[in-house]
Amino acid sequence: MYIKWIILGLAVLMYLFVIIFQDKKVWFTTVAALITIVLGFVFMNQVFSPHESPFALFDHIFTSLINWNVLMIYVGSMTIAALFIYSKVPGRIANNLVTVSPNTGIAVILILAMTGIISIFVENVATVLVMAPIALALSKKLKLNPVPFLVGLAVMSNLEGTATLIGDPPSMIFASYAGYNFNDFFVYAGKPSIFFIIQVGLVVGCLFFYFIFGRVKEKAEVEKEPVISYFPFILLLVMIFGLAGISFVPEQYNLSGYISGLYVLSLGIVGIIWYWVSQKKTGREVWQLVKELDWETIFFLMGIFVVVGAISEIGLLEDLAIFLAKITGGSKFLGFILILFMSIVISGFVDNVPYIIVMLPVAKMLADTITQIDNGVTVSPELFMFALLIGSCLGGNLTPFGASANVVAMGILKKEGHPINFGGFLKIGAPFTILTTAAAAVFLWFIWA
Repeated sequence: MYIKWIILGLAVLMYLFVIIFQDKKVWFTTVAALITIVLGFVFMNQVFSPHESPFALFDHIFTSLINWNVLMIYVGSMTIAALFIYSKVPGRIANNLVTVSPNTGIAVILILAMTGIISIFVENVATVLVMAPIALALSKKLKLNPVPFLVGLAVMSNLEGTATLIGDPPSMIFASYAGYNFNDFFVYAGKPSIFFIIQVGLVVGCLFFYFIFGRVKEKAEVEKEPVISYFPFILLLVMIFGLAGISFVPEQYNLSGYISGLYVLSLGIVGIIWYWVSQKKTGREVWQLVKELDWETIFFLMGIFVVVGAISEIGLLEDLAIFLAKITGGSKFLGFILILFMSIVISGFVDNVPYIIVMLPVAKMLADTITQIDNGVTVSPELFMFALLIGSCLGGNLTPFGASANVVAMGILKKEGHPINFGGFLKIGAPFTILTTAAAAVFLWFIWA
């Protein structure tokens, strides 16, 4: 019994250090994972699920607990996203939106909506970095305050990151845990899935910013940005449609669940070869592109997978689910509100990736537990798991520290001579978070409750 408390203490310490020392989080998750593995071998069959030999346990940790499919999807999609940004296609699309818009107010809303749509496929920070120069140029030309525009880029990119399988790590982690393929993010069990739930938030988010920018009636002219190549854009489309096609592949041909990861990673490698050969880049330049990918998150996820795997297999997550069921009194609605509110508050201040990994099984277990308590009333696991996704991803918009994209936007504003403090961000982030989360949550409840 005491080994369970040791693992719990280790996990709590890891999370505390990750929260306090964000820039060193990989070190703490790696050390915690290594200690957990050592404890697993010392206390054989007590930390992890029972295995016949140390070799079998080692194989279980590195092939079952560490989710290589998620990691391959992330590396491959990051590579394609980096090449998509290099191509300058996003800038051309944004410029075209400004040109066809009747006035600047509408153009700003379209650019914000486009930022959200791009972040479905491209990492949020990269999306903000691509769109920020366009936003700043437009603001200077029309003498607009760039603060709400730049904050808008950040919060809209965070909003859409969960909409599909290839958005942000939380959606990849969810897909792996729930067994969702690419198409399941759109329709699951004959009902609108997480993609359409997030789009409700997008519509409300656009309306929110329309009240800020709608009064700007001038028409702006912008210079068209030259496109380097459309190949990365084609590669992005091939990835999207390919993943949609893979959704129909029978399970026996799914390469042990790795087919999506191998496919996306292969496309990423094709992209790197194109960058090297077609763009006539040197080996040093290719290495620089690869080196600048978000490898920190890859190693961070590996450590989290091991630690959370241990606390799950030792029974701690089941204990937490039972505790939450007691708090809610077996109420479906209270369980829904508890997960949603807890996710918003926690993700407003800390990284949502470790929180998602821990809470996904808890959300499912809570749904199962309440189903057993609530006199035969069925609680769909999707209701709680989607609430977890919505709360944790949209909750990142609450404060400037809730998401990396927010920090980047604040840094750009400071560099441009428009510094914004915690309270200034909160004036936009808080109402945006409340409105978008409430709209998405209401839609989710009526569809899945």
